[in-house]
Amino acid sequence: MKEVVYNYDNIKENEISDTIKRVKIMLINSEEEVLLAFSSNSYHFIGGHVEEGESLEEALNREVLEETGITLTGETLTPFYKMTKICKDYPKKGVNNSYEYYYYKIETDKKPDLELTKYTDSEKEGNFELRYVKLDELEKVLKDSVSLNKKNEVIVNEMLEVLDIYNS
Repeated sequence: MKEVVYNYDNIKENEISDTIKRVKIMLINSEEEVLLAFSSNSYHFIGGHVEEGESLEEALNREVLEETGITLTGETLTPFYKMTKICKDYPKKGVNNSYEYYYYKIETDKKPDLELTKYTDSEKEGNFELRYVKLDELEKVLKDSVSLNKKNEVIVNEMLEVLDIYNS
């Protein structure tokens, strides 16, 4: 697994207030399409926060089920990339947090089952939907999405970095 740490303020380990873990997954079908979340005019890989007492694999299974209705069974769940962002004074002054993102890839032809999804209020308000995007068109689709929402620039850059790692 490739690992990258972004720590622009050179925060020392003992200065970190909390570590927040998130899991993200590239669900790719046999048609070479990636299943993405689309909400508030932004694309995202499927995934979310790891809850207290939950393993990365448990969180990944829960998030995939909540967002897609797909149950992952029998798949080997091993991250291919870990990105850590250490942020000074975030989310508020005097608080330094470490955000760990674990990226997975699963090949599956299982179809979303919207009857099994459990969207958050924020996802519902953002008109959350699932969209398949051809893997070879993903970079263009993501770059084009920046015009939909200026906040997408940060998300898109992160997703493109993950795509580069995946393709290397």
